[in-house]
Amino acid sequence: MDIRLKRFPNFRVLQKPQNGFQTLVQRAPEAEALADRAMEKLLPTLTVAYTFRRRIATGLVGVLTIWLFIHVMFGANGMVVYRQKRAEYQSLQKEIDSLQKENDHYSKQINALKTDPKTIEKEAREALHYTKPGEFVYVSPNAANAPIPATNSAKR
Repeated sequence: MDIRLKRFPNFRVLQKPQNGFQTLVQRAPEAEALADRAMEKLLPTLTVAYTFRRRIATGLVGVLTIWLFIHVMFGANGMVVYRQKRAEYQSLQKEIDSLQKENDHYSKQINALKTDPKTIEKEAREALHYTKPGEFVYVSPNAANAPIPATNSAKR
């Protein structure tokens, strides 16, 4: 016999396998008595639970429904978050569209400044206040403080 078993007196050494069935048969009445005592203690509780089984089931279904509703509405991927994300997506899509239009406008303007002589002339005349002979430049009073370069028309 093992020395370690002496430390724990509640442990029992099992008999050899051929005697196992005899042990099981001998201990069966004890197990049945234990089960009967447990059933006697649990019987009033089980009887009450059985009589209220429909109410308990209805309550559990109600709690499950409420929990599921709260989870679907306010959870990590719920409807509230979904609507916020959808509104954010739509605003970002509008911003992308406006920036794309602005980008197209600037691309056309750049292309025109590279290739179209009329556009180049127009931009130079507006930015530098250049004029052709015989033309007059009218400047608003707000821009009167800005320096105007001397041109042929300014001398006349």
